[in-house]
Amino acid sequence: MPEIFEYFNLTFSFYSNEHEPIHVHVKASERESIFDLIIKDKVLEEIKKRNRRGKKSLTGKEEKMAKEFIEQYSSEIVEKWVNFFVLGVKVKKTVVRELNKKKIEISIQLNEKTE
Repeated sequence: MPEIFEYFNLTFSFYSNEHEPIHVHVKASERESIFDLIIKDKVLEEIKKRNRRGKKSLTGKEEKMAKEFIEQYSSEIVEKWVNFFVLGVKVKKTVVRELNKKKIEISIQLNEKTE
């Protein structure tokens, strides 16, 4: 079961005998939920949460954090999925400290207004 990302208290992983659709298991302490990435024409259209049998689900706050992370890192998740399940390549865990996408967009907008 390779761990692919760590983001605060959330650990994102694949199980070694996975199936489609592309999805990640997200754990926080003793809680775990599964998030399916629904991709159409190379675009992430939806993230569907499922409960993991025998496990408590993530809290509302953890679920929100997981979805925000998946939205920003969906292409990297897909790349790691293909590498691991299709190409048989070992994947490394990436530790992420913060999500920067919104901060970058905001700073660009502020710079445009002040010039």
